[in-house]
Parts: sequence; C-alpha cells; structure tokens
Amino acid sequence: MSRIWGMMDVGKRAMMNSQSALQTVGHNIANKSTEGYSRQRVEMQTSQPVGSGRLRMGTGANVTQISRINNGYLEKQIEREGANLGLAQGRAETLARVEQVFNEQVNKGLNQFMTEFFNSFRELASSPENLATRTLVKETAEHLTRDFQRVHKQLSEIQNEADYQISVHISEINELTKEIAQLNEKIQMIEINKSVANDERDRRDLLLKQLGERVNIRYSEGENGAVTVTAGSNAIVVSGYSHRELTVASTQGKEGKREGNMEIFYKPTDRAQPINVTRQFTGGRLGGLLEVRDQQVNRLINDLDQVAYTLATEVNQAHAEGYNQYNEKGQLFFETPREVKGAAQNLQLNSQVQADVGRIAAGASPNSPGDNRIANAISSLQYEKVLGGQTATLDGFYASMVGQLGIEANRANSSLSSQKDILNQLNNIRESISGVSLDEETTKMIEYQKSFDASARLIRAADEMMDTVLNLKRY
Repeated sequence: MSRIWGMMDVGKRAMMNSQSALQTVGHNIANKSTEGYSRQRVEMQTSQPVGSGRLRMGTGANVTQISRINNGYLEKQIEREGANLGLAQGRAETLARVEQVFNEQVNKGLNQFMTEFFNSFRELASSPENLATRTLVKETAEHLTRDFQRVHKQLSEIQNEADYQISVHISEINELTKEIAQLNEKIQMIEINKSVANDERDRRDLLLKQLGERVNIRYSEGENGAVTVTAGSNAIVVSGYSHRELTVASTQGKEGKREGNMEIFYKPTDRAQPINVTRQFTGGRLGGLLEVRDQQVNRLINDLDQVAYTLATEVNQAHAEGYNQYNEKGQLFFETPREVKGAAQNLQLNSQVQADVGRIAAGASPNSPGDNRIANAISSLQYEKVLGGQTATLDGFYASMVGQLGIEANRANSSLSSQKDILNQLNNIRESISGVSLDEETTKMIEYQKSFDASARLIRAADEMMDTVLNLKRY
C-alpha cells in the first residue's frame, strides 16, 4: 500500500514539475521580443530516496529554482560599449547639426559673402565715380553682416538646443535611478527568502544599460543584491533603496562655457549645497552634448568673432584713411566692435554709410574723382595675412575653421558606425546565450507536455492498482 501511495506521490510531483516547466516555457515565449529579457530555465533535482530493506527507492524530482541564462561579464561589456555608443551619438548628431550651418553646397555661405564684399570694392576701384558700384558695396556689406549674424545665431541656437537635450537627459536619468532604487528593494525582499528575482534583475540590468547610454557611470552589486551607482567621478545617484537626483541650472559664462548655458548639479544630502559636476560627465550622450557645446561650438563662435573683428578693424583702418565723394576723411565703414567677443553678432554697417553711399571712401586724396587707391587697398585685404598671428588670410582662416569641423564630424561619424558594429556584435552574442529561440521553446513545450501526460498515466495506474487491492476481499 505504501508503495502505491509513493507512486501517486511521484506522479503528483512530476505533474507539478512539468506544469512549472510549461509555465516557464510560456513565460519565455511571451517575452521573446522583450528588451533585456534573459531566457529562464527550470532547475530540477532528484528527490531524497527512501529506504525499503536493502533497497533505496527513488521518489522522483523536485524543482529547486528557476534560473536565468545570463552572462554577467557580457552584460558589463554591453553596458560599457553602450556608453561609448551614446557618446558617439551625442557627438555625431550635434556635429551634423553644426555642419549644416556652414553647408555652402546648398546655400550661399559666409565665405561667398566675404568674396562678394571684396569683389564689390574691386568693382568700385574700376569706376570710383559710379553710384551703382557704391550701392553694390553697401548691399554686399549688409549681406555680409547679416550672414555673420546668421551663423552666430544658428550656432547659439545649437547650444540652446543642446541645453534642452541635457535637461531632458537629466530628467530621464533621475527616472532611471529612481526605478533602479525601487528594484534594489524588490530584489532584496525576494532573495532574502532564498528565491531568485530573475525578471527584476533583467529589468535592472536593462535600466543600467540605458543609464550608461546617457552618462558615464560606475556600479557594483553588494552582498545583499542591491547595486550602488555612481555618475561621473563621485556623484552617488543610487545607494540601496535611496537615490539622489541631478539638477540643471543656467549659469554665468566662464572659461570653456558661454553665458546662460546649462550646468549640472548634485546634492549629496538634502541639506548640502549643490555641487557642480558638469565636468565629471565625459561619457554617454550627455558627455557628447557637453563636449560639442563647450568645445567645438564655442571654438567656432570664438573664431567667427575673431574673423568679424579683424575684418571690421582692418576695413575701418583703411577706409578711415580715404576720402568720400564729399571730400571728407575719417569715416568708418563698419561700426567699431567694442571687443572680439560678440563681434560677429554685433557687426553692423556704419549708419552714415548705410544712409548715404556717397560716404564710401574710394580715393586716398581729396578732390580726386578717379582715385581708387583706398578701394584697391580694401579689396587686397582679402589676401593679406591678418589672422592667426599674421599667418592666415581671412579666407584661409575661415576655410581652416570649416575644414577642422568637417574632420571632426567625419571622425565622429566613423566612430559612431564602428561603435554600432561593436555593440551589435555583443548583442548578437548575448542573444545566442540569453535570447529566446521559439523552435527550442516549442520543442521543450512538447517534451514537458508529454511528461505531464505520462505523469498523469502513472497516477491513473496507481489508482487502478489501489482499486485492485481494495477489491481483493470481494473475491
């Protein structure tokens, strides 16, 4: 009798094991396309056998745990390369936006406006008495000043757009760190009872990857299963069940940063003063945005200001030595820039010249209607080395600006393409280890279904044997 009951117990346990396995298979299939999901597997172990005389009778199997198929070292690699990809994306996308400002293949650019400006003085030198050529000089000068302002405005808008994206990323980072802290608590509560928090750990791993794509982080897991996450060098954003939020604020201009641009702050405690941690963020999309905003775009704005300031100063200096149609001397052609900083934004044609083209100087001496020496001197400024410590012309300096931008953008695009390939390769390796194969899961489903049926048949057979034993007295 006891053995018949033992057969029923073995069948019952086997049915429960098959049911657990089938449910796990169904869970795998349902999460086939879930990002970050790791395939789960039912771990079974032989039950403790029982003694019967000289025999040891087996009692079936028990489900010991449901484990996830996961390579922790590979997950770390993916997180690290994902951070590099985020950095490359932040650089490439922002530099592509900057390139459009200087794209002279589609629209007329600053270089062409400068050429037209100096060519107009050559036209003036050919016919100094012609009112139409003087009007041409005024119009090309106005177009030139407007294009300086356009380029400066668009570069500033790119910085403002980068500030907006930085604010968005900081909000996303705060949401991610909040959820990671919540998952720390869930995982610890589950695993304190010797269970394994498979789905919670998958979700946390995914959030850590997403966090790493946005900012450079370091993290480690403690003995209790909770992770501690540090953003940058020392901004601890997750510790156990708690998280600290980052904030952004517009600050004053300083070396390497323009007036009003956003900076990132961190408060280690509620009562502590905010710490500026902007310079610590050198990775992820945030690092790419900060790098382009504060280095490449700032350099372009400074170089643009230098070109505008030098152009206005040199033209004014030559123009002030000449005489206009009214035999007056000392008229400035452009409004004198106060300083190099902001020269491109504030570059304007002299209001008196703008109102009366007769005040444009062409000759070097009064009462000389055909004198064109000043017009020739100004037109020759295009080829004089007046920039870069008297080593570069206006055209050459501007061309080197655009050329360096093109090199940096091309390097950023190459890095982005290479990083995508690296990450795709790692994700393919992860998919081969942790991914769900529908064919494999279907095979397992049939196997466990057959096992369930066989276990049921065992119980049925034991039940029939029990009926036979109980009915023996009738015969």
